[in-house]
Amino acid sequence: MAVAELVVQEDDVNLDSDIVKDYIKQLRAIDTYDTYEGWTTAKIIDPVVLTKERKQKIPVIGDPEEITIARLKAYYNSLSTLIEKRSGLMAAPIITITHEGFGRALIMVGKLVVVDKVLRDTHRFGFASLEDLCEKSEKAIDRALGLIEKYNNAATD
Repeated sequence: MAVAELVVQEDDVNLDSDIVKDYIKQLRAIDTYDTYEGWTTAKIIDPVVLTKERKQKIPVIGDPEEITIARLKAYYNSLSTLIEKRSGLMAAPIITITHEGFGRALIMVGKLVVVDKVLRDTHRFGFASLEDLCEKSEKAIDRALGLIEKYNNAATD
């Protein structure tokens, strides 16, 4: 049986980013069978990086795999954690997904929706690279912090 080659390298500078560090914590937290025991950070985060070749191999017919949904939820938990750390206000993710893989991810701070993402094609949830993951996450966090600053009354209610 062939072993899939890792896309993420051990020396990738993005492994030290806040989002990747927190995402790894979230992924380890959902690993109830200690599958990740002894795994490197790069090996744990690698399945989230979807190259064009990897995306093409994922069928979109049928229900998304449970591990893919778990990774998606862990990602939004990580975003919430970082928004909470940077704003000082509690952030809560709300994710709803149909069995076909469609849904919505929200992150709320108080009564304020700071992240609102329509989820489609969750079968292929992932990022083109770790750099892409970091850039998209930072943009989402910056937008959320801007909304919190602008609508502070709603965020602190």
